[in-house]
Amino acid sequence: MDLVPSPSQTIGPFFHIYFDAKGVCGCIAGAEAKGEHIQLTCRVVDGDGVPIPDALIELWQTDAQGIFNHPADERHGNADPAVLGFGRLPTDNEGICVFETVRPGRIPAPAGSSYAPHIVVSVFGRGLLKRLVTRIYFAGDSANRDDSVLALVSQGRRETLMAHPDSTRLGLRNFDIRLSGDDETVFFDV
Repeated sequence: MDLVPSPSQTIGPFFHIYFDAKGVCGCIAGAEAKGEHIQLTCRVVDGDGVPIPDALIELWQTDAQGIFNHPADERHGNADPAVLGFGRLPTDNEGICVFETVRPGRIPAPAGSSYAPHIVVSVFGRGLLKRLVTRIYFAGDSANRDDSVLALVSQGRRETLMAHPDSTRLGLRNFDIRLSGDDETVFFDV
């Protein structure tokens, strides 16, 4: 008898099945939130640029002052109550989901420094047995050059972490998450 390897199977698709209106949240910051209001369009693609229609994106961020709406942030009591700080959406057939939020503020870092404004991203999807974690930074932000986490990423790969303004609409930022290939998004081992 010959032993023949059996094919592996991926998980899913299931995100659209299990996430109804109670399980998703695309509005991270309400209309009354302080700061620069933005729409953040996230697009998930494979190495060939083909959209991933059944991924799930979770975002965590601070308010415009750099305060997390979470008890682990010692400044939590001063957080903008109109900023939930968390969002979760499945991608559509084009691999896209859109979040309503505010541009986050700088976050205190060790030794008196600070992290550049960024949003923490978790990507869940078919074939991913463990979530992928990355960050969204804002292209052109002068604070990026002082961010100690961004400094760990080689100069040539930092572009994969940048959200870019949409030239057709004020307040819209675009961020592509490429799961593999030459321009694969930088993912962090957390």
